[in-house]
Amino acid sequence: MIRFALFFLLGDLAVQTLSDLPDRFQLVLILLLALFASAMRHWSVVAFCAGFGWTVIIAQSVLDDRLAQVLEGRVLTIQGVVADMPMRTDDKVRFDFTPLDGPAGMPEKIRLSWYYPKKLVKAGQLWRFTVKLKRPHGYFNPGGVDYEKWLFSRRIGATGYVKNHPEPELLGRSSNRLLHWRQMIAERMDALSHQPLTRGIVKALSIGDRSDISPAQWTVFRRTGTAHLIAISGLHIGLIAGLVYFLSLQGLLWLPHRKASPRFVAISVSLAAALLYAALAGFSLPTRRALSMLIIVMLALGWRRHVRKSYIVALAVLLILMGDPLAVLSAGFWLSFLAVIVILLTLSGRIQKEPFYRSALRVHIVVALGLLPVLALFFQQFSLLAPLANIIAVPVITLVVIPLVFAVLVVMFFWPAMAHLLITGLDVILQILWRYLQGLSRINWSVYEIHDVSMATLAFAMMGVGLFLLPRGTPVRYLGVFMLLPLFYPVDQRLPEGEARLVLLDVGQGLAMVVESRNHAMIFDAGARYNENSDKGKSVVLPYLQSRGIHKLDGVIVSHGDNDHIGGVFSVLRAMPYSRVLSSVPEKLSAFKAEFCQAGQQWRWDGVTFSLLSPPVGQTLGSENNRSCVLLIESRQFRFLLPGDIEQEAENWLIEQYGENLRVDVLIAPHHGSKTSSSDGFLQQLAPGYILIPAGYRNRFGFPHTVVLQRYQRREIDWLTTAAAGAIIMQTNKKRLIITASRIKAGRYWLKAM
Repeated sequence: MIRFALFFLLGDLAVQTLSDLPDRFQLVLILLLALFASAMRHWSVVAFCAGFGWTVIIAQSVLDDRLAQVLEGRVLTIQGVVADMPMRTDDKVRFDFTPLDGPAGMPEKIRLSWYYPKKLVKAGQLWRFTVKLKRPHGYFNPGGVDYEKWLFSRRIGATGYVKNHPEPELLGRSSNRLLHWRQMIAERMDALSHQPLTRGIVKALSIGDRSDISPAQWTVFRRTGTAHLIAISGLHIGLIAGLVYFLSLQGLLWLPHRKASPRFVAISVSLAAALLYAALAGFSLPTRRALSMLIIVMLALGWRRHVRKSYIVALAVLLILMGDPLAVLSAGFWLSFLAVIVILLTLSGRIQKEPFYRSALRVHIVVALGLLPVLALFFQQFSLLAPLANIIAVPVITLVVIPLVFAVLVVMFFWPAMAHLLITGLDVILQILWRYLQGLSRINWSVYEIHDVSMATLAFAMMGVGLFLLPRGTPVRYLGVFMLLPLFYPVDQRLPEGEARLVLLDVGQGLAMVVESRNHAMIFDAGARYNENSDKGKSVVLPYLQSRGIHKLDGVIVSHGDNDHIGGVFSVLRAMPYSRVLSSVPEKLSAFKAEFCQAGQQWRWDGVTFSLLSPPVGQTLGSENNRSCVLLIESRQFRFLLPGDIEQEAENWLIEQYGENLRVDVLIAPHHGSKTSSSDGFLQQLAPGYILIPAGYRNRFGFPHTVVLQRYQRREIDWLTTAAAGAIIMQTNKKRLIITASRIKAGRYWLKAM
């Protein structure tokens, strides 16, 4: 069983490395190989082929369930049901929606945003919406979230927004009672608790709705390594099932006349309680994993059979992957199963008993070490204080908070006064725990960031974890700890003297660039800001800087004051030390002591020269776009021009002022490729080899304009957009200029082919 589950998993993982899924003919070859291996009794090969083939079938079905291309960007009228708990912010509500009626080519599930809604959206409601949709597409940047992978793993076949005209129409309620129960519980919780922290945690632990937990609170949980506790997980479901089993069994044993086996009844009741609890969480992936393990354990208990713990884990893995082979794309899949395996290996085979506190501390430390490679792969950081935080938080949440939350769920509908009393007690407990976690999170070194780690280093670290978990007394056991050390000492990837690395980040319709020399780094714009909790500086620029190990900016240039250039800068400047800020609109950045950018300013870092060519001193060039900071970067062999949003008037001034000195190798398209820029004269004077266009996928302005692309083509200039390529990385290497499209380099089959 263990070997079969392992090779099934390996077959699943092999699919996730592909850039294209196999066709039917190749699948037939896999089937024939499996049949041959079965005849030869090579069950490992059979398991690998089964995992590979099953994953391909499911993955292809999900890809086929995407929005038809002919429907993209069209105004559509659809009718359906709100399929999950909506997430609300100040200006919008976002929710999954299952269309029941609409044009042909609609997927089974879509994700909608409704800006400034006039009505309250609830789970289980039936609505008629007028929408605009697009196929799954997300920003793709090194160090960032692969949004398309997330949508793919959630089986979401389109995203879009609700139009307010014509007005959306509420049609009634669906027949899905589970959705109504979850919504009703959420509303009762809102009425019971007026403390945001308590309300958010209680809703997260009761119905899996974490939308009320603020970004600042998530930061504390992540920095202390306790985010796993704020969800309905296997630990919580196992606790509830165990508690119900114990109480049921003890109660039945006291009954004088019993027809059924108390053990059988207790098992049935505990499984029903676990199933109900998982249902309240919407049968999320963690709850399905927990239910799989729990069912196996309870069946073994009912049959009075001893089942090896490793068999339970292996069978649970197999059941999960057969039900959802895309689960391997989730960090939670790896974290939960690896945590269980590490705990089992740590606690098994102990002859001498040790004090509980010592055993608990050892488990937390070993789990923290065992999960290091996975945390490095998915999050590029881990909490150094996680053992210290979890040794307090785990017993408080599992032994006190979860039972109280379950008690609130039981009494809230028929004894509101008791429910309010329990919520008050929960508030006191959670506030004390919160102060403890906040104190730990404020320690500067509480989080260690990992960057530029190769897959070989991660594989080496995983082998080290395996060695470290061998039984005590194994001679090479402690070599495993040393095999983890390369995670903390990545290879020095600093650039040689005179070379530069420029990254045009994918921020949708906007501009954000990061420029590095050997010992210096700067940014040029940082994308847009949408609201207090959402901007591209926070969601794209900072994660990229973290992935590169950049903790200080030597320069920040904000080309002009349009939101799609300046909006994300504020988050970056608040989060990271910086030396100097230059902008054509320094008054908008007065809190950061910004200075005017002006033609003639120049500096040199590590053999790379930076020159501001515009705006001119004492002159105006009309619009704010034309007053953009224009930056020329010169490495040892190559020249790059970053013109912001200048249009033809500023382009003509640059031609008159600099003439032949404007020749460059790479041009960032002025004004995102609008038809008011990239004039013929400008292109002729610059004669770029490459033009890179920062433009959003299906943006409302239609950038880059067809007329502009035709100009590029007439001059045989290679061009690329961030919408198609993701982040575009340019790195000089002596006489070579290497340009990499991160979306294409990633080569994953779920990424939209552009």
